Amino acid sequence: MPAYEYKAKDAGGNTLTGFYDDISSVTALKNELARVGYTLLKARKKKTAKPFSGGGTQQTEIVAFAYKFAGMYSAGLPITRCLEILAEQTENQSFRLILSDIKQQVENGSSLKAAFEKYPRLFSDFFIGMIEAGEAGGKLTTTLTMAASYLEAQLELKRKVKSAFAYPIIVAAMCFIIVGYLVIAVVPIFAKLYKQLHVALPGPTQALVIASNAVRNYWWLILLCVAAVIGLYRMFRDNPSLKIKIDSFKLKMPVFAKLNRMVVVSRFIRTFAMMSEAGIPLIDAFSVANRVANNHCLDAVTQKIQSRIAAGSPIAGAMKECDIFPPMIVQMADAGEESGMVPQMLTKGVELLDKDIDRMIKSLLVKLEPALTLIMGSIVGFILLGLYLPMFDYMSHLK
Repeated sequence: MPAYEYKAKDAGGNTLTGFYDDISSVTALKNELARVGYTLLKARKKKTAKPFSGGGTQQTEIVAFAYKFAGMYSAGLPITRCLEILAEQTENQSFRLILSDIKQQVENGSSLKAAFEKYPRLFSDFFIGMIEAGEAGGKLTTTLTMAASYLEAQLELKRKVKSAFAYPIIVAAMCFIIVGYLVIAVVPIFAKLYKQLHVALPGPTQALVIASNAVRNYWWLILLCVAAVIGLYRMFRDNPSLKIKIDSFKLKMPVFAKLNRMVVVSRFIRTFAMMSEAGIPLIDAFSVANRVANNHCLDAVTQKIQSRIAAGSPIAGAMKECDIFPPMIVQMADAGEESGMVPQMLTKGVELLDKDIDRMIKSLLVKLEPALTLIMGSIVGFILLGLYLPMFDYMSHLK
């Protein structure tokens, strides 16, 4: 069904704007608004706003939105007024329409959780869970602030992890460009020269000439193969068995395995700590933490912990049986159970873990820089050696 951006007025003459989707026509929209006491002034057909995928900029907007929403609501403004003001203030057109739609749903009697739940790609399970806990417990300001703080910490962690992977990706890209230029543009010149001089080509040079001819004559086939691989990955990336293999590889891959494990544990424990502090039942908090961690290898771990807790075991004891959790996290959970402050102690433990992640990233960068430089130099050196070997042989015969 089409969606409409509209302008209306209430019984007191106050104007408001909003967004309404899943409505068949302007007449139906007019009747729907009249049902809740509004008079339609103007309506414009719009495409339904696509939810965000959760990228960096969009998540930054969500953090700012949660902080401002919490502050305005704590000042005594009604929820619908908060949403209306925030929609007017945002510069992102899609986000503005989404907030207007959420406001409209709340005005029509929907719960805040159900209104946000309509956009799962923008608002995570964790965010929705915190909204639900805040509504149920009458502490929406607290849970919104906690959610914003959590999302801010997650963004910082993501930034640190990206910095660890950015350098090797940049070096690999530069190496690919240099090697591609040498193979496509330089090797044919030397091959033509050696052919004119009737110089016998050694093995490395022959391999370079064959590679150059293949790239120059069958580049379309190479691009087709790359496109096919990307297409197959996109087709099967939602396949559960493939996801499990990819997630398992992330936790076992060379060099980055330990870092990936620490990041997954950080997301899992931080989410659980925040949700349990907000009053979410332990079993449900672990389920949401598992989804937020976004690694299928934790499915079995989560089920094991939940079954142990359901049977009456302490959280620390259940975690201790799982190899993925560092001893520090288990000890903090144990201390939290002794003092009755499990969420607070786990949050402190995650903060320490994040510091370890930061130190590991810096250490990896120090080690990767010379290693990648050496690899890049070796590849380029091999190509140059292959190019000049016949020249050396030809000059020795001239002497």
